[in-house]
Amino acid sequence: MRKILAAAALAGSIAVTGLAVAPAAQAATATASTTTSISKWGKYYSSNHKAYTYGMTWKKNGKVHTHWYGKEFTPKKGYVWFKYYSGGSWHKFVEDWDGSYHATWSKRGIKKLYTYTCWGSPSTYCGSVHRIY
Repeated sequence: MRKILAAAALAGSIAVTGLAVAPAAQAATATASTTTSISKWGKYYSSNHKAYTYGMTWKKNGKVHTHWYGKEFTPKKGYVWFKYYSGGSWHKFVEDWDGSYHATWSKRGIKKLYTYTCWGSPSTYCGSVHRIY
């Protein structure tokens, strides 16, 4: 008899919990569709670990936005490469910094976006490539 009562109580509490969670889940879904989702990425290091980058990427109004931060602690510069697929072809560009730096850029029509970090020059001590969008 106790087992039956315990099972009934458990089933009742699950049903009440399910009903209580359902409206909250609906509200969360409704607000998520009106806002943009931000994906954070990094720290992505150069191959010698003397420079790294990190940041966030999001899409809003048809544009992909990237805000990135770069850090390095030597007399030389750090370099961040962005490679993206847009308009049926691949494009890439590099930005450099000395010490600490941050910047934002955006572009319409990006389908895929990758990044990697180098140190010393744009093509030396480059770390691995990471997809960020």
